[in-house]
Amino acid sequence: ITAAKVPVIGFVNESQLYGEGKLDEEQVDLLREWLDAGLDLGNHTYSHVSLNKVGLSEYEDDFLKGEIITKELLKARGKEIRYFRHPYLETGLTLKIKADFNKFLADHGYSIAPITMDNSDWIFADAYDKAFMTGDKKLMDRIAKAYVPYVERKMIYWESQSRRLFGREIKQIMLMHASFINSVYFNDIVRMLRRRGYRFISLSAALRDRAYRLPDRFTDDAGVSWLTRWATAKGERFILPNEPLTPKFVLTAAGLKSE
Repeated sequence: ITAAKVPVIGFVNESQLYGEGKLDEEQVDLLREWLDAGLDLGNHTYSHVSLNKVGLSEYEDDFLKGEIITKELLKARGKEIRYFRHPYLETGLTLKIKADFNKFLADHGYSIAPITMDNSDWIFADAYDKAFMTGDKKLMDRIAKAYVPYVERKMIYWESQSRRLFGREIKQIMLMHASFINSVYFNDIVRMLRRRGYRFISLSAALRDRAYRLPDRFTDDAGVSWLTRWATAKGERFILPNEPLTPKFVLTAAGLKSE
């Protein structure tokens, strides 16, 4: 990431910092290394709960529990925690829940980190991990060969969705998960993006695009891109059809029947 000079925010579930009920300093050290490399961290709740599945009070408690260590690590480096990302991109089933939680976030000095370029990299990651654990090198290679072209097809789709909505390509925000497959092929994805004419900017710079001033009024029980949210709000004809799907063999390798 640092060699590619890509500004990245890692969104932390602090439950992952514990093992057998004890804080695992080796896991915390990974966050220290991340920050020392000039990257940033954000809050992703403590235990990756869904706002659509638990009550607002429980969600807020999990949020507060999930900032404790991350906040201290940032403070030790003269920084503040600024961004929150909803687990599963599930942001509330009613406008009141969304408004109440957004006020809670603002009261605690946070902004939501939206995403516009979503993809199912987590399915590829799961499939790749399972192939690795079984020693199936041939399947690993097949998954890897399909991965970057799949991400590019998704990029093309989101670029087109942006043009349909705004008549231009907005400053995009991409979601990727920390995974084995991304540790191996991240640089290939960066090269693909640069070939497509992208340059990399911070989240705060991307959010200055006027598109992000549009409200998020999406209340369906799904976690979707903000481009899909805005398109849904404007009407069916603004939703670009034929979003690329994860190849069936990758779904099978991940043990899934559908996305």
